[in-house]
Formats: sequence, structure tokens, C-alpha cells
Amino acid sequence: MPPILEVAGLRAGYGPIDALHDVSLTVDEGEIVTMIGANGAGKTTTLMSVSGVVRPRAGRVTFGGNDLRTFPAHEIVKLGLAQSPEGRKIFPRLTVLENLQMGAFTRKDPPGIAADIEKMFGMFPILNERKGQAGGLLSGGQQQMLAIARALMARPKLLLLDEPSLGLAPQIVTQIFGVIRDLNQNQGMSVLLVEQNARMALKVAHRGYVLETGRVTFSDKADVVLNDPRIRAAYLGE
Repeated sequence: MPPILEVAGLRAGYGPIDALHDVSLTVDEGEIVTMIGANGAGKTTTLMSVSGVVRPRAGRVTFGGNDLRTFPAHEIVKLGLAQSPEGRKIFPRLTVLENLQMGAFTRKDPPGIAADIEKMFGMFPILNERKGQAGGLLSGGQQQMLAIARALMARPKLLLLDEPSLGLAPQIVTQIFGVIRDLNQNQGMSVLLVEQNARMALKVAHRGYVLETGRVTFSDKADVVLNDPRIRAAYLGE
């Protein structure tokens, strides 16, 4: 089967500056793919270009056979692609429940939406306990859970996760990565994961890409990337 996502020769940036110069990657159906790299390598820009927030200047982004360059961001969500952004970016004045409802803004099936909200509460019980609380009053870990749950409310075929462990306590990081693994193994969800915790990311992923200054410099199966001496020295502190 063709990849669910194919990025080829992607060039993108902000203002006059190119953050990506020639990025190519694929995600297959039912696969977790991770991108690792230093700050400023272009990981977030890659995700933003895939989700339609940043418009590519050159190259191709194909999702499920659709050329995403021709779709506005909200239409890309309707195609089955949702993103949990870096920094969570929940709606701080809306309640937990309202944040989840916002995640389903492209859907028109109230019974299904209600059922999925209950599903999110089962996945993240603390959100059920805090469902009437403003999102901005949650802890960092709880906000990250809410950001992921909000993205899942769109019922995506491909979930984009940008730094889900950033600034979280180790126990919460373990919980978040457990959810990512469960979504993939038990629900068949494809995931494109950007993560600075390279070790955790490569242990949960099937394949990995290394980005440096807007270019892919290395890619292989996750265990190969994890055990490469150059990668271990550069990103694992070994």
C-alpha cells in the first residue's frame, strides 16, 4: 500500500527565511514515525507544513492521495489529520469539556461526539474529574493530555504530535508514551511524532528521521537510529 503520508522535497519557512530546505519522509498506515533533532532543526515547521498552518514554498505533501497544498488547514482536519501542537495551546478560558468539543468542530454527529468524549475520559480519567474546570488551571501534564485528547476528537487517521513530553515529570511522560503506544497498537492509528526525548521516541517508533538545519540527514528503522554511534553521541549524550 502507498504511504498514508508522503512529503517530498519540502521547502518552507517564515518571512524571507527558509526553515526547511529539502525534507522528504513517509508514514505508512499503522506506523509510528519520529523526527528527532536539535532546536531549530525544522521539526515543528515540518508538522506545521503538513497540517496546512505553514504553506510549502516548494515540494509535495500528499495525505491519503490528496495534495495537501490545495487544502486550507480546517479541510485537512476533515481529511483525517489532526495535530497536538508544541506548547499544548489549549483554550485556557474554556473548560476541559469545551476544549474537547472544540476538537470535534469539523464533525456533525452529536451522538458520536458524545461517545468520543466519554472515550477520552476513559483514556485520561483526570480529565473527567476536571471536565468543568478551565483548561488554563490544569497542570502541565493535564494540559498535555487535554491537547492530545482534543486532537483525537477529530477522529484522525494520522495524529501529529509535537513535543508531547516537553516540561513534564517522568511519570507523566511514561503515561503519555503509553497512550501513544496504545493508540498505535490497539487502535491502528498512524502517528508522526516530534520529540526531543530521542530515546523514548525511538523506543516507541517504527522508523526515525534525523533533521539538521532543515534537512533530513539520516533515516532508518528506529532501532538502527537508536543504536547508531553518531546519533547516540549527538542526541543521547553518550
